[in-house]
Amino acid sequence: MLRKTDDLLDWLNPEWFSYSTLASFDWVYPIVLYALPVVPLLFLVKGLLRLKSQNKLNMAMFEGSVQWQWTSLLRFLPDVTFILFIMLVLVALARPQRVYEQIEQTAEGIDIVLLMDVSGSMELQDIKPNRLAAAKEVAIDFINGRVQDRIGLVVFAGDAYSLAPLTTDYQLLRESIKSIGFKMIPNDGTAIGSALAIAVNRMQDSEAKSKVAILISDGENTAGNLDPVMAARLAYAHNIKLYTIGIGKDGLVPYDVDKSGKTIFVEAQLDESSLREIATIGEGQFFRADTKDALQQIFRNINRYEKTEVIEKRFHDTRDYYQIYLRWALVLLLFWMLLKNTFVTNVLED
Repeated sequence: MLRKTDDLLDWLNPEWFSYSTLASFDWVYPIVLYALPVVPLLFLVKGLLRLKSQNKLNMAMFEGSVQWQWTSLLRFLPDVTFILFIMLVLVALARPQRVYEQIEQTAEGIDIVLLMDVSGSMELQDIKPNRLAAAKEVAIDFINGRVQDRIGLVVFAGDAYSLAPLTTDYQLLRESIKSIGFKMIPNDGTAIGSALAIAVNRMQDSEAKSKVAILISDGENTAGNLDPVMAARLAYAHNIKLYTIGIGKDGLVPYDVDKSGKTIFVEAQLDESSLREIATIGEGQFFRADTKDALQQIFRNINRYEKTEVIEKRFHDTRDYYQIYLRWALVLLLFWMLLKNTFVTNVLED
C-alpha cells in the first residue's frame, strides 16, 4: 500500500491502481464512483447504435474470404483511451484521501501507596490459597487498571518497610508484589502505625491532585512504636485519604495440614474497630473482605472512587490523492489527442 507522494515521479507507480491501495482510501464523494461502470456502458450503447446506422462498402477484389487482421483492433484504441480518461477524472472527483490520526493522552495522575500485611496470620487459608496470595493477586489486577498514577508499596509485620517507591513503572511494582512472601520480615506482629508513617513520609511532599493509602490487614496493631490513630491523623494533615481493608473470616479457619494430612484449624477474630477508626480519620472508607471475590469488588470500588481523568487529544492529518489520478488522466488525454491525429483513427473494420 502506498502511503506518500513525496517523490516527483511516485505518481507513475502502478500500485496506485491496485485494489489494496484503492480500498485504503477514504472517499469524500463516494457516490461519484457509482458512475464508473456507466462510462463504458454509454460508449458500448453508442457503438451499437452506430453499428446499425453505418454504411458499408462492398468490394470484390479477389476470390476467397478475407483474413482477419489484428491491426483492425487499433480503431478501438482512441475510444478506450477516452473511456479511461473519463474514469480517472471521476476517481479524482470522488476525492480519495487518507486520514492519519494521532492520539495524545495526558493525565494528572494520583499518588497511591499500597500497605500489605505479611504477618504470620496472613497464612490462614479461609481465602484460597491463603490471605496473602489472594491479596497479592488482587493488588496486581488493581495496578494493571491504573493509568499515569504513581504507586508505591509498603509491607509490614512486626516492622514496616518500603518495598517500592512511588513510581509509574508498573512492571517493577508487579515484580515487587510477586516477591512478597512470609518470613520476609523476621519480626512477627502487625505494625499498622509504622506502615502508615512510611506511607505519609512517601507522600507528604507530593503535589499530586489526590493522595491515597490502601491498607490491607487481618489484625489489630500489635507492634511498632507509633499509634495507628496518630499515624492516621498525620495522614489527614497531609491530605492523604485512607482506605482500610480487613481481610479474613471470623471463627475457626484452616491454617495448615499436619503430617497425617488432617487440616489444622485456628480461631481468628478481626478487630474492625481500629481499621474503621483509621479510615474515618483519613476521610476514606473501611471494607471487609471475607472472600476473594469480595476483595476484588472492593478494589474495583476504590478504582472507581479514585479515578484518574485521562484527557485525550486527537490530531488529524488529512492527505488528498486526487492529483495522482488527475495526472494520469492528463496523460491519457494527451495520448487520445495524439491518436486522433494519426492513422489509427482511420483504420477500417474488416
